[in-house]
Amino acid sequence: MTRPTAWRYVICAAGLLACLPLAAQSPQEQDMTQIHITMSGSPGAEFSAHWRITHEGETTEHVEESGTVPAEYTFTGTELEGTVKLLSDDERLEVDIQKGSNRSRSSTQGAGGTLTVSIR
Repeated sequence: MTRPTAWRYVICAAGLLACLPLAAQSPQEQDMTQIHITMSGSPGAEFSAHWRITHEGETTEHVEESGTVPAEYTFTGTELEGTVKLLSDDERLEVDIQKGSNRSRSSTQGAGGTLTVSIR
């Protein structure tokens, strides 16, 4: 391959890179939109959960009417609000929510215990 031909490939590759979308998120930006929820406590404890996730101005809802511990959820969003209710007697429920470096931890014990959580 001659030098002028090699330069054509370099210029062509640079042109292709310039056409990539500018809206792509960096790994740090993705960390700030990934919301990870871990439900722990008494194994087998039953709960209900209602999550409201806001991302780019739109809010979606996720309802779990009868979940059991352990459970994990991952959502993409900038904000999360939720209500979690423990349905089992004599059980413990722990909710851990992480978004980037922000973390929220809550727990309740006994049937009817209700947690209201949010993270931004």
